[in-house]
Amino acid sequence: MPVQSCDVCRPHSGAGHYNRQDLLEISGSLMVTGFVFSRRGGNLLGFLACIGMLAFGYYLQFAKGLEPCPLCILQRIALLGAGIAFLVAAIHHPAGRVGAGIYAGVIALIAAAGAAVATRHVWLQHTPENQRPACGPSLDYLFSTFGPFESLRRILRGSGECGVVDWTFLSFSIPEWTLAAFIGFIAWALFLARRN
Repeated sequence: MPVQSCDVCRPHSGAGHYNRQDLLEISGSLMVTGFVFSRRGGNLLGFLACIGMLAFGYYLQFAKGLEPCPLCILQRIALLGAGIAFLVAAIHHPAGRVGAGIYAGVIALIAAAGAAVATRHVWLQHTPENQRPACGPSLDYLFSTFGPFESLRRILRGSGECGVVDWTFLSFSIPEWTLAAFIGFIAWALFLARRN
């Protein structure tokens, strides 16, 4: 008995008709889109974005010679924390919305902390040079001398080197891009919490 083809699988014969290859390409792109917008795929994408940003930061540090200031280091720690939370959410992939909401809350909390540090950093960069705080000591010295809580307080106060803009892309500095990314991570995590 010969195999009959349906109207959809016949060779392309004009507007509104697709051949088998067209359908395979469309279904493949729909599968990729479906994976990216699923919770597991979206969390994996968030993890890869965090790792990509960290890798670019280390590239700027070690290949281009840009030394990170204390606020940059705190933003890197927040990126690492958000990335780990995205990865754990992708691996665990809780079945219910409650579990997804908990992961989204953790990611949003870490990203909000990173956004707060980035906001402070952006503010320091836009403060006139004569009104910026004096340059402070290194992180090693702060932690060995003052302990973790006082060191964190002094770091968040900022120092002169945090106000220097060493690199820009499309006229935005690194802290401005990082702030935008943290806001994006919050929105992405909350979006994914509502997905299946």
